Amino acid sequence: MFGGSSIQLARVFGIRIGVDVSWFFVLFLIIWSLSGYYEDVSPGSNAFALATVSALLFFLSILLHELGHAVVAIRNGIPILGIDLWMFGGVAKMERDTDSAGVEFRVAVAGPLVTLAIAALCFGLGTLVSSPDAVIEGSTFDTGVGDEATAVLGYLMSINVLVLAFNLIPGFPLDGGRIARAIAWRITGDRNRATRFAAVLGRGAGWLMVGLGVFMFLRGSVLSGVWLAFIGIFLAQAARSAQVQADFAGRIEHLRVADVMDDEPVAIPESLPVERAEDEFFLRYGWPWFPVVDAGGRLVGVVSHDAVRGADGEARAVSAVMARDRGDSGLRASVEDPLDSLLGLESLGRLGAVMAVDADGVLRGVVTLDRLRRALRPA
Repeated sequence: MFGGSSIQLARVFGIRIGVDVSWFFVLFLIIWSLSGYYEDVSPGSNAFALATVSALLFFLSILLHELGHAVVAIRNGIPILGIDLWMFGGVAKMERDTDSAGVEFRVAVAGPLVTLAIAALCFGLGTLVSSPDAVIEGSTFDTGVGDEATAVLGYLMSINVLVLAFNLIPGFPLDGGRIARAIAWRITGDRNRATRFAAVLGRGAGWLMVGLGVFMFLRGSVLSGVWLAFIGIFLAQAARSAQVQADFAGRIEHLRVADVMDDEPVAIPESLPVERAEDEFFLRYGWPWFPVVDAGGRLVGVVSHDAVRGADGEARAVSAVMARDRGDSGLRASVEDPLDSLLGLESLGRLGAVMAVDADGVLRGVVTLDRLRRALRPA
């Protein structure tokens, strides 16, 4: 969806949580827009503090939405590379695509269900604080709501309802589009055909949003119109990318990782001293990195030339300076995986390669971008 150079904030359930630089820009815009509203609701109050709390709670809602996707994906055996918040909300980055229509549906619907629960919770709390009518007034930005807590809860309820409605638009890659893909996948039995169908819906929804944004712009809603058109363009482009990838995956679905890997990988033992690794591997082969294996040949990480050269006197073994494979880093793939499953792995972009392992985690090969391109050229 966008670059992976996000700033890590924390880990939740072992999942990396990061923010893209664009997130700060949107955070500022939300705080700025809400400050004036809260000043009208309660003159003399600390409107900036209320706006900041509301904006952060909104992004917490987005994070919980994405955690819903992530937790269900993990429960279905799909590792999560991380969750990033950015200008359009958030994205849970899965290491690989879902492998059945049922899993696709469960992962896709989890986020909207969390958002629905948050909206219902805000309405319930607002009712306890004041009344249902006051919460509704707060959700419509009625400055006569009077109570600060009700105004905040009303805003959170309304924004989560909007997030829910937007995400349920039946266009890929939105949640509604993924639900549509799951249904089409179940009917046709063909994942790539279902993806193309959902992507067409996504492109249509995106250009419809662009048209609506232009209409709003011409009617005087300049900021809202530009923002909606911008989102529509992004959605249309993301859907087109998904369609192209589905077409490509359909042409290579008969290939496995084992069919294109280099089945004689050069790996460094984790117990090897760094001085010997420098002389026997990096200076000999001239490569910028090597996979690292344990005594049983199982993949345990990757070590770079920079890490070996920068090792201090206490770091005597390669295991002390390597980047350890946690299993969710996108570094490895099974030799039996379909080749198209490699296309979204993070290490292809970061290292230019993916490590191929067997069922026991033993390193059996390496798939580099060059080998991938050569293997796919005939297709």
